[in-house]
Amino acid sequence: MDSRGGQRRNPYELTEESPVYVISVAAQLSGLHPQTLRQYDRLGLVSPDRTPGRGRRYSARDIELLRTVQQLSQDEGINLAGIKRIIELENQVVALQQRVVELQGALEGAASAMQQREAAVHASYRRDLVPYHDVQQTSALVVWRPKRPE
Repeated sequence: MDSRGGQRRNPYELTEESPVYVISVAAQLSGLHPQTLRQYDRLGLVSPDRTPGRGRRYSARDIELLRTVQQLSQDEGINLAGIKRIIELENQVVALQQRVVELQGALEGAASAMQQREAAVHASYRRDLVPYHDVQQTSALVVWRPKRPE
């Protein structure tokens, strides 16, 4: 498991979550100054992984997030506190979407188990019993007259 809670299949496999870029390279790739990256880290906008020596390591996803922060700040005029809230809400939406998928899987499993139990109950019915069907009501009148003793 990596520091962000994701599963890694192969420690040598690079994904968009792999923290491989030092701050100078991340600054170049994002088009920002390294000091801006440090400020964004302090504010909690972009939180890169850390090396044992506390150096920052950015992933491709971090760099995309840096570009998004810059675009929201410069093009949209949103302040950094607003951007932080947007990022938090987007992360919450992703987490909720993942939870919905988990719950849908659990629901499908429960429905399947219920169908199997229902089939088992039907299979256990005694076949020598005949189901009783209610006789339909009619308007016919039947008169019963007991026989008189003779």
